[in-house]
Amino acid sequence: MDYGFSTRAIHVGQEPEPGTGSVIVPIYQTSTFAQEEVGLHKGYEYSRTDNPTRTALQECLAALEGAKYALTFGSGLGATTTLMLMLKSGDHVICGDDVYGGTYRLFQRVMTDHGLVFDFVDTSRPEEVAAAIRPETRVIWLETPTNPLLKLVDIKAISALARERGVLTVVDNTFASPYGQQPLALGADIAMHSTTKYIGGHSDVVGGALMLSNDEVYERLKFLQNAAGAVTGPFDSWLTLRGVKTLAIRMREHERNALAVARFLEEHPAVERVIYPGLPSHPQYDLAKQQMRCFGGMISATLHGGEAAAREMVRRTRLFTLAESLGGVESLIELPAAMTHASVAGSKLEVPAGLVRLSVGIEDAEDLVEDLRQALADAPTQETTADADVPVHSEA
Repeated sequence: MDYGFSTRAIHVGQEPEPGTGSVIVPIYQTSTFAQEEVGLHKGYEYSRTDNPTRTALQECLAALEGAKYALTFGSGLGATTTLMLMLKSGDHVICGDDVYGGTYRLFQRVMTDHGLVFDFVDTSRPEEVAAAIRPETRVIWLETPTNPLLKLVDIKAISALARERGVLTVVDNTFASPYGQQPLALGADIAMHSTTKYIGGHSDVVGGALMLSNDEVYERLKFLQNAAGAVTGPFDSWLTLRGVKTLAIRMREHERNALAVARFLEEHPAVERVIYPGLPSHPQYDLAKQQMRCFGGMISATLHGGEAAAREMVRRTRLFTLAESLGGVESLIELPAAMTHASVAGSKLEVPAGLVRLSVGIEDAEDLVEDLRQALADAPTQETTADADVPVHSEA
């Protein structure tokens, strides 16, 4: 039977435990498993290779992304690193020019030492991606929405041109979540997630995942998962599996609150620009409606007062906690240039110093709006900043 998203999140890979009838998948907190004879076991030998709690999580995540397989890792960057290990010296990767700072750091400051070559292009423009493809191109790495400028990528268009050239398309789907967007259904080969974020949803566990349906690529990644060893532990797998059960209902609340916050910020005189895919003012709003079921809870904004005003805003919030990360039930606020994206300073990916990024949680929307209202109460407006620019001439 083709179950709905929430039903799959609660049931796939999570049948009652046969030994006791436990409704919840147990935490198989063990490093190894007994064998009846040499090579004769019950499907598990060693927990780095496979663990029943991790198996349950992987089966569930695959079902949510419409994939045949999922592999989970100790972090999102662990998943990304393992995928890069499929490549060899001289291979070429095309990456978006607005991506998570940790991805850029891994690609440009680690993987280049091992001979991989990267080009960072505006992936919101498929023609730029097409122009960047070389004979040695092996992977096109996409984020959509991007982090932190929330640009969108036409997954269907880029996946089609990549397939024509024999190139794998990988989509970091973290900002959208499997509920909000289905990259594989749009033609992508692999969906990647930092499960730390919306999938886990409670800011209490770090993890990553790759979801795919290609048998050959899966077998290679499965080998690398075991060989490199950046796997999810049993307890972290259990926490993530617990979190994912409420993903659909949480994402609907994230979106509802984010729309309320985005509309408030768009009308506030201290705010210069609001970037949110769910606003008609977003330049790719039509694409967002085409390929996203849910616009998510991430908002970026700039203020008329620039960096100084942005720093004051994030200092003054009470419900929005000043912290890195995103996707938890609680609202967070940060300055990417000084925090999550400090590693891209001085590069073509450098983030505006005054950009504010908000991860809107699932608190009461009215309380979140009031928190931002008081945080912006004394912020400069367009009029006051214009007045400050007018030179004062002394009559002396």
